[in-house]
Amino acid sequence: MRYELRCRECHKSWGNVPKSICEDCFSPLEVFYDYDSIRPDVTRDKIASGPPNIWRYSALLPLPENFEPTLPVGFTPFIKASGLARNIGTKNLYIKNDAVCLPTLSFKDRVVAVALANARGFGFDTVSCSSTGNLANATAAQAARNGFKCWIFIPADLEQAKIIGTQVFGAKLVRISGSYDQVNRLCSQIADEHNWGFVNVNLRPYYAEGSKTVGYEIAEQLGWRLPDNVVCPMAGGSLIVKIKKAFNELIQLGLVEPKPVKFFGAQATGCSPISTAVKLGNADIEPQKPSTIARSLAIGNPADGHYAIQTITQSGGWSEDVSDPEIVKSIQLLAETEGIFTETAGGVTLGCARKLYKSDRILPNETTVLCITGNGLKTTDVLTGEYETEEPIAPKLAEFEKYLGQTLDVQEPVVA
Repeated sequence: MRYELRCRECHKSWGNVPKSICEDCFSPLEVFYDYDSIRPDVTRDKIASGPPNIWRYSALLPLPENFEPTLPVGFTPFIKASGLARNIGTKNLYIKNDAVCLPTLSFKDRVVAVALANARGFGFDTVSCSSTGNLANATAAQAARNGFKCWIFIPADLEQAKIIGTQVFGAKLVRISGSYDQVNRLCSQIADEHNWGFVNVNLRPYYAEGSKTVGYEIAEQLGWRLPDNVVCPMAGGSLIVKIKKAFNELIQLGLVEPKPVKFFGAQATGCSPISTAVKLGNADIEPQKPSTIARSLAIGNPADGHYAIQTITQSGGWSEDVSDPEIVKSIQLLAETEGIFTETAGGVTLGCARKLYKSDRILPNETTVLCITGNGLKTTDVLTGEYETEEPIAPKLAEFEKYLGQTLDVQEPVVA
């Protein structure tokens, strides 16, 4: 068997089933691979000859036999951020830009693609999820494309753009008066009662493997090299863990040279259970009640928090958090320097990166990658009041010249 589920702690094998928790020790299940059988299918040349999306890495993903993808998800832009680097006083800065991932403009499109491949393999006709927004969009869109019925469960206070971005695909949306953690607990109970494929409950081990493709792409787009540092936003904590797993696999398979990479986790101050634990030197999470504009990261009791802490601390990295005003300023800075409009999670990533540079935890000459995971068009509400509405002028050249002169007077005061 090319891959199977095993317990992360007791290592008992569970084969391939829609299950996320070990029934013996109640620890999470993880996909384990037979790398010797995979090795012949993952040369650099074979990967390069594959499609320009995540399916070029199919041999490294838990996909059912004879699976045929229908959507070109992933292989998003990898950009050298020279303007941003100059602004914050660094050099080798790159952005992995999943704000333009197909089909719903966030990295969640990757994880859902792998989850639904397995939902089909396990015979589910209905798929579902609990979500802070991006996962809802991705699940609803890909369910529509692949012919699944779809139920989505969300906290009632999500951004309107993310709610509409789910409903438009025809999914049944259920708003819950409570936090994401309460919504997720409810979904775990529903999954026990209904034969549905919950992408982040009973399909979670397969779903999480989709995040590895971010790591594969970073390495390939760097010319099959690993960076010195990765700065990654954290909600449930899975993404940072899976990027690390991807790098380890590439080393094990001989696709990249071994190299230490430091992992840095980014959170909002109003919901920072992982960041707080790292700063206190704790191995476990103390759950928090979220209060932040970064709703896509507002998970107070992260499922993979313990493993995210391990990934960060064992790599020699660190974790930071930023306030809501810092998030907004960072969204604006990224847009003004690189032309990338990110949602609040990206503002968290950049805001934390700036703190890491200032504290010398990341050094200017090091190759650093910032993971931008979602599109700012989904969270425009956080910029309300940040920009004035200009008074219109008449469609006359004289009026424009007058306006131009007034604008230049304001922008360029005379120096005495």
